[in-house]
Amino acid sequence: MKGQNQPSLEERVLGFIQKHQLVADGEKLVVAVSGGADSVCLIHILTSLRKEFKIKLHIAHLNHQLRDADSNADAEYVTELARKLGIPATIEKRDVKSYQKEERLSLEEAAREVRYRFLARVARSIGAKRVAAGHTRDDHIETILMHLIRGSGTRGMRGLQPSTLWQSGKDRPTIIRPLLEISHQETEEYCRQHKITPRLDASNLSLSPLRNRVRQQLMPLLESYNPAIAEALLRTGRIADEDITLFDKEVARLWDKIVQQEGESLIIDKAEFEPLPPALKRYLLRAAVERLLGSAKDIEMRHIEEMFSLATKAAGMTFAIEYNRYLLTPDLAALSPLPPLKGEFPLNIPGKTSVPGWRVEASIVARKDMAEKDDFTAYLDLAKSGDRLAVRTRKRGDRFQPLGLDQPKKLGEFMIDAKIPQAWRGRVPLVCSGEQILWVVGWRLDERAKVGEETKRVLRLRFEPVKSST
Repeated sequence: MKGQNQPSLEERVLGFIQKHQLVADGEKLVVAVSGGADSVCLIHILTSLRKEFKIKLHIAHLNHQLRDADSNADAEYVTELARKLGIPATIEKRDVKSYQKEERLSLEEAAREVRYRFLARVARSIGAKRVAAGHTRDDHIETILMHLIRGSGTRGMRGLQPSTLWQSGKDRPTIIRPLLEISHQETEEYCRQHKITPRLDASNLSLSPLRNRVRQQLMPLLESYNPAIAEALLRTGRIADEDITLFDKEVARLWDKIVQQEGESLIIDKAEFEPLPPALKRYLLRAAVERLLGSAKDIEMRHIEEMFSLATKAAGMTFAIEYNRYLLTPDLAALSPLPPLKGEFPLNIPGKTSVPGWRVEASIVARKDMAEKDDFTAYLDLAKSGDRLAVRTRKRGDRFQPLGLDQPKKLGEFMIDAKIPQAWRGRVPLVCSGEQILWVVGWRLDERAKVGEETKRVLRLRFEPVKSST
């Protein structure tokens, strides 16, 4: 029996929606309804609150085709529920197992991705910006534990949020969770009191999904150590949320000072980044990943930790350390100002030669005409270089005698000493005579081809970048 002053479930949900501004007056709202107690409770409560918010509801149900006849029965149940409530519905099916094989995901991950893409599409089709999901307090606690097990760091300890922006291609609906302060036991009790018979999902009894193991095995075990473990986890989640809010504000304040974006890549200023406290470094790196990917859901704290000390790949991104900056990019080579170059191309001497990404002009001039000097213009002693030259990129075992040195060194060592970023090295054009490198274009001539007092004929080489027409 409820006490006189104890608010009803509807009143608590109403208060939660208003507190977190989950619903705007007069908007369309997609409600994800599986047929279980949580989602059935949610749609009934939102139906009772329609007049309060002047909202238009639309039910969405996806048949994952994982439980044969039971899955079909769930779809029929939701169809009939929508009819009784007088709410339009979109009921569809997807082959989750095929998607799982194609994307090489766990069944749980595949079902989640397929479901949310479906919900996002339904929202777009009816012009809705938000999707209501029936996640409860129990789901919130289980999510905190799952993130702790996976090593997601402080951000994962927040668990589920009242609202989350879902990004799926061009679809960006907000997922709202009006039942986040309501327990699963309370949704079941609501259904009993209102003589509603929800569907029972037998897959929830399986111990295969991690969430089910957490729910059925881990939580009871933790309760044997601390009967108030649920409250302890919720308190931890609230503290983590407050900490993260503070860090997010600090990251936003520092962002423009430390991070620059070039296309699909982010460049982090090493000198500005290094003095930051380790905790702030972690949050800035995670924010950078999220900025590029749209989501950091596949990034665990171990990936962030690895970023402190070495190049690493995670979720399609590469983090690399260069001399005065850090790079976060889906394609390191794309950050190079040098165009891709493959193969070997003989030069017309004198004359012009087209090389992928470059136009090379070769001319023979007098020593007094050696006026133009820049990184992409070089003057060689023609008698030493010869006129059978070619352009290529580096090969294993290449050696080079940089101008000013009295003996050759490995080309790789020269590139390191010259601080040529690793992502650029495979694109640097080399002017060669046979196997001898005469010019590392953009950086240094070979000592053995330099123009000297005895030089009679000078070979002038000029490289000009050519923009791709594609």
